[in-house]
Order: sequence, then C-alpha cells, then structure tokens
Amino acid sequence: MKSLLKHVPNAMTCGNLLCGSIAVVLALRNDLVTAAWLMIAAGILDFGDGFVARMVRVSGPFGKELDSLADMVTFGLLPAILVFQLCLQQGWGDVAYVAFLITILSALRLANFNIDTRQAEGFIGVPTPANSLMIASFPLMAHYQPQFNSWWQNDITLGFLIVFSFMLVAELPLFALKFKSFGWQENRIKYIFLITSALLLLFLQFAAVPLIILLYILLSLIGKK
Repeated sequence: MKSLLKHVPNAMTCGNLLCGSIAVVLALRNDLVTAAWLMIAAGILDFGDGFVARMVRVSGPFGKELDSLADMVTFGLLPAILVFQLCLQQGWGDVAYVAFLITILSALRLANFNIDTRQAEGFIGVPTPANSLMIASFPLMAHYQPQFNSWWQNDITLGFLIVFSFMLVAELPLFALKFKSFGWQENRIKYIFLITSALLLLFLQFAAVPLIILLYILLSLIGKK
C-alpha cells in the first residue's frame, strides 16, 4: 500500500500538467472560460500534490522538478495565451505578443525557486499559480458576473496583468500556506488571510480573486515587519 501511495503526489502533478495542456488547446480555440476552469482544477492539484507528499512523507528532487515542469505549462504558458487572446479581442494586433512576457517571467520565477534556499519556508516574488489564477478570474468574471465585464474588456486591466507579472521575479518576501502548528499566535497572518479570503469569495465570487492576491501581498509585507 505504501509503495502505491508514494506515487500519488507525482500522479497529481501529472494531472496538473494534463489540465494545463488541454486548457492551452482550448484557449487557442478561444474557449477561455473552460480553459480558466481547467487552470483552477490544475491549481487544486498543484496545491494538493505537496500536501499529499508531506502527508505520506515522500519528497525528493524528482517531484520538485516535475512540479516545476508542469507549472511551466499550466501557470507559465497558459496564462500568457489567455491574455494574448484577450489582447487580440481588444484590437491590440501584434502588440498582443507582449503577453508572452508572462511566460518568460514565469520561467525565471520557477527556475529561481528550485535553487533559492531562501524559499524553503516562504516565497520570494508572487508564486506562478497565484498570478495565473488572478488572470483566469477575469474571463470567468466576464462570463458569470457580467456586471464586472468592463474590468476584463479594458486596456488598462490587460496592461495591469502584464505589468503585475513582473511581481513574479520581484524581491518580495511572501508567506507560504504551510502550518508547522495550528496555534493562532504563530499563524495569525495566515488565518486572517484565509478567513478574509473566504468572506471575499462568498460575497464577490470570481471578482474576489484579484483582491485576494493583493491582500496576500499586503499581509505578507505586514507580517514581515
């Protein structure tokens, strides 16, 4: 049984890669909503593979490298294609190719994460899943919450998403949602983040996601001080 369990984290990582690969095809076909849902599914698998690996006490360089390769597709290439397609919809023409800066910055972020010993307990720069899920939230908002449609169909918003992606490689210390214990005092920033995020999602649905990412950065800076 234990020999089977040790393969579960890598299987989940491969599930992340599969979701991302299918989503890339759908995004190229301009089915941005389904692609965004697949990115969310991949994000759940990406978070879960590390959790399961710790639970079954399986870790090693292979899993770490596989995770980064999967993330490069799902959280590096896919979000760039989403932004690229939306730039085309807004009439940006060839300027839309600037969206692939997101892919380049994601590659730099993932490569640095694998060798930066400072990121064992936290992050330096916005994690690629967080940046990508924020991007994915906008086509979902436009589809399910038409009152926010103007947020997505806006040149300023598209420009912001590209510029914000530079936060992937910024020297910005951010906390990780890992718990060594569950006491309030040592985890208060994490609990405040989780509770506030749940409330935002409850009341704002997809429109809450950009606010949650900004809250994450703000609380990380407060916690650092």
